[in-house]
Amino acid sequence: MGDIRQSLLPRDVLSAAKELLYHLDIYICNLVQHDPEILLRKYTIYKQTKMGNRFSVCELQLLEIMCSCFQEQSRDTVRQLMFSALFNLQGNQADESRMALLGKLVSMAVAVGRVPILECAANWLQRTHRVYCVRLAQVLVDDYCSMVPGSVPTLQNIHSASPRFCCQFITAVTTLYDLTSEELTPPLELLQMIVSWIQDDPRLVLITFLNTPLSGSQPISSLDVTPLGGLVRWCIKAPLAYRKDKKQALTNGSSESEPEAGLLFSALHLSVLQVFMLLPNILNEKGLYGRLALLQMESVAALTSDLSRLLDQADKHTHTSPADTHVLPQLALDRLAQALQVALASGALLCSREDLRAICSRLPHNNLLQLVLSGPVIPHAAHSPIASHPTLPTHPALPTHPTLPTHPTLPTHTPHTPLASHPSSHPQYSTQPFMTGMPFPFRPTH
Repeated sequence: MGDIRQSLLPRDVLSAAKELLYHLDIYICNLVQHDPEILLRKYTIYKQTKMGNRFSVCELQLLEIMCSCFQEQSRDTVRQLMFSALFNLQGNQADESRMALLGKLVSMAVAVGRVPILECAANWLQRTHRVYCVRLAQVLVDDYCSMVPGSVPTLQNIHSASPRFCCQFITAVTTLYDLTSEELTPPLELLQMIVSWIQDDPRLVLITFLNTPLSGSQPISSLDVTPLGGLVRWCIKAPLAYRKDKKQALTNGSSESEPEAGLLFSALHLSVLQVFMLLPNILNEKGLYGRLALLQMESVAALTSDLSRLLDQADKHTHTSPADTHVLPQLALDRLAQALQVALASGALLCSREDLRAICSRLPHNNLLQLVLSGPVIPHAAHSPIASHPTLPTHPALPTHPTLPTHPTLPTHTPHTPLASHPSSHPQYSTQPFMTGMPFPFRPTH
């Protein structure tokens, strides 16, 4: 490799790039042929070409050369190892150049439909520190949702081109945008795109999980194995976060963006709960029911802490709209209760009711949340059959009401009277179907 490096120095940029990729291809092919396992155990290459400031002069041509190189390599193992050789982060000054080039290469791959590069990038996102993963996601959001009007459909096509990359991209953007500020609130175009993806194919957010051999817990620094935690966080925090930043410009600065965002988050909430309801069969098939939590307890604890802070901030400010003081906070709490209950019933969240009560102790009273926290313990034994959840359908029916009633309808009231006329507590709760299986006929709030 030393001779090759010396031979590159007198060459021009493009010629050196072609020669480097050519020799890298040959070198990796030889290693794969003689000992494929050595690449998985030991193989790393430190790439450094002395292009200096001349790199920017023919950047587009260099990207085209790299796209062609990965597209023409028919062996996936070789292609993945070449990608790793070029873009594995080494903890040195060259990492910034690697990240800049990677962002431009993946953005070009999205634009011209280079699926092999997107597949390589999906693996890169799966094993790289989340700090760098969100940086790559930010590049794509900037390129396709902010800088070039009308380019969103191009990014949307990755759903069909590379579902694996699409899943990892969703995980990265839900990690990036935590709704703590206007800058960290997902653009409306991005939100629309993700909602449409999941509505078209709810299993999309489970692709990484379904295709990854799980040898134990994920590294703390990596992205979550599914975007479920981030999507749940979006749906629950959205009513309060978007209320706080009503005048933010999501697309064209129009004040109409807020109600549109509210509808999108409502649709997203329904889709996420439907994904949870797919999990019992999947977890049982893999022998992981009761053994693997796809919604981590630490994530739930962080979410309830953020929600408590947002609710405290809402209480400290005077608002003219009744929605600001009651409806939106209760909507956030209702969604939290629904997400917790469905996650528990599906085996995605493994914890006791006592743990949940401790985590939610700082939150204000909410009738639905109180029902969930006081309900029976749902067993999560690995051998528990799906039949133990007889009321949990694989594909739930769409809700027929836009909001979830605060109290279950009492059989003695026909027709149903306004909720305000009911007393604050009902001894009949102990006999409701809620306590014996799926706790309520799930109707997501809007």
